[in-house]
Amino acid sequence: MPEQVILDLLNENLILLLGAAFLLICLFLGVRIVPQSEKYVVERLGRLHSVLGPGINFFVPFLDVVRHKVSLLERQLPNASQDAITSDNVLVQVETSVFYRVTEPERTVYRIRDVDAAVQTTIAGIVRAEIGKMELDEVQSNRSHLIAEIKVLVESAVIDWGIEVTRAELLDVNLDAATREAMLQQLNAERARRASVTEAEGHKRATELNADAELYAAEQAAKARRVSADAEAYATQVVADAIATHGIESAQYQVALKQVEAVTEIAKGAGQQTIVLPASAMDAFGEAFGMLTGRLKK
Repeated sequence: MPEQVILDLLNENLILLLGAAFLLICLFLGVRIVPQSEKYVVERLGRLHSVLGPGINFFVPFLDVVRHKVSLLERQLPNASQDAITSDNVLVQVETSVFYRVTEPERTVYRIRDVDAAVQTTIAGIVRAEIGKMELDEVQSNRSHLIAEIKVLVESAVIDWGIEVTRAELLDVNLDAATREAMLQQLNAERARRASVTEAEGHKRATELNADAELYAAEQAAKARRVSADAEAYATQVVADAIATHGIESAQYQVALKQVEAVTEIAKGAGQQTIVLPASAMDAFGEAFGMLTGRLKK
């Protein structure tokens, strides 16, 4: 009898222990702590049930299963190169790089098998199509516009996959050797043309400046001649007025004074110690002195 009681007690305790263990296991399996950078996709009986966000989450164990753990961090696809042909039939090799992040994990895991490969294929097709609309010079000069256009088109193409394209880069546009050589020759020809134009413009400007300088010199010479002519006309008018007022003797007196002044200036020159004067000069001195004496007497 005592043995039966002990067995019954053991069985009851075992059941209680098993029940407690089962509850602990259910509690453990029904709680998920999701990291900040991830989301968990939960299935119930093989179908999508919910998406667990960062923090503590509860679900029904044995019925609900965490099927996918999806990272929310931004991803960078490996750099990819693809050939493209511009609208002016130039073959170029384009190297691209794309960054994206998952925004809706349930779409990413159930609508596409390999999202990285799908994005790379989409990028390749869009890049070829957009470069095919542009000439080579436009591809080189409008790279920022081309990158923005590619990013918009990629975003609209992958929106059903639950991802967001954060950045698309056109790293390099390479040309084949023949095209590169032709462009180099064209560049050298353009540089030579610009140098010739610059030199011609320099000669033209120098000619214009020389012409302006000659014109200015001619204008100044003409002004000087005009001033000299005005002075001579004024002097002539003064002499004429003097003759009209004081008679011919006054004019003769002025001429004699001019002759005396001229001889005096010659005598002031350096090294002029001896001056040989013609007889007419001595006569001019005498006439001037005589006229001056006569004026003083008057």
